Amino acid sequence: MATKVLVVDDAVFMRTVLKKMLEEEGMEIVGEAGNGEEAIQKAKELQPEVVTLDITMPVMDGVQALPKILEVSPNAKVIMCSAMGQQAMVVDAIKAGAKDFVVKPFQKPRVIEAIENALK
Repeated sequence: MATKVLVVDDAVFMRTVLKKMLEEEGMEIVGEAGNGEEAIQKAKELQPEVVTLDITMPVMDGVQALPKILEVSPNAKVIMCSAMGQQAMVVDAIKAGAKDFVVKPFQKPRVIEAIENALK
């Protein structure tokens, strides 16, 4: 059965790149969101197995959204997506329950590895 993934990023381009990578690996993109508030709503509604969560977004960032996503979708494995230089926020996110993180620009092998590790 395909892994159900919710892709969260404020940049449509980044969501598209990520969706294409994951679909090529046979994963099912069940939804996408452009900010933390949308992500919480979609996670509640869709109950994804994996959430790729951008750190820097308008309205509510990934670090703020993370505990709320885990609250409404407790089985979701969250992978943080960060730009270079956001290490401090990544550490906070891992402490708050994120399983792993990937750095932009995305390298497909690393993205797949992070998701596979999170699902173990």
